Amino acid sequence: MSILVRYHPQNLTAEQYDTVVQREKASPTYPPDGREYHVCFGTDGDLRVSEIWESVGHLQAYGEILMPMLSDAGIAFSAEPEIIEVHRTDNR
Repeated sequence: MSILVRYHPQNLTAEQYDTVVQREKASPTYPPDGREYHVCFGTDGDLRVSEIWESVGHLQAYGEILMPMLSDAGIAFSAEPEIIEVHRTDNR
């Protein structure tokens, strides 16, 4: 079953976000296995991220790769991400 994950990093800027995305795309693990959708939204300095993953296991496996990139970019979280089971997705 797919899951929705919602992140609200502390004071996330567009520059920090773009830096991590560039590092991700340069990695041999990109695109991450099991990530179905990714979106970044909000205002600079208060950006948020939501993703849909095939499973918690896929999320956790990629988290081991992603977390050092986030740390290097100075991105911190005030709380654990919110994880919600998805009932249905529609991409039309």
